[in-house]
Amino acid sequence: MKKGIHPYYHTVDVVMTDGTTYQTRSCYKKDKMVLEIDSKSHPFFTGKQVLVDTAGRVDRFNKRLEKSKQMMEGKKK
Repeated sequence: MKKGIHPYYHTVDVVMTDGTTYQTRSCYKKDKMVLEIDSKSHPFFTGKQVLVDTAGRVDRFNKRLEKSKQMMEGKKK
C-alpha cells in the first residue's frame, strides 16, 4: 500500500439525539460526532411530523422575488 494516501481511520464516539453514545470506527476528522437527527428523531421512522423553521427561508425567498420583480420592471421602463 502507498503511504500517505489513506485517511486516518480511528475510533469515534457517536452521540445520538437522546444522549445515548456508542463507539464506532470512522474517518471522521474529530473524536466525537454529535448527531442532530437520527432514527429516533427523524419523522420517517417516528411517524410524527416535526415542523422545521422555514419562516426564514420563506422570507428570504420573498425578498429575492421582490427584488427580481423590481429589476424586471426597471428594465421594461
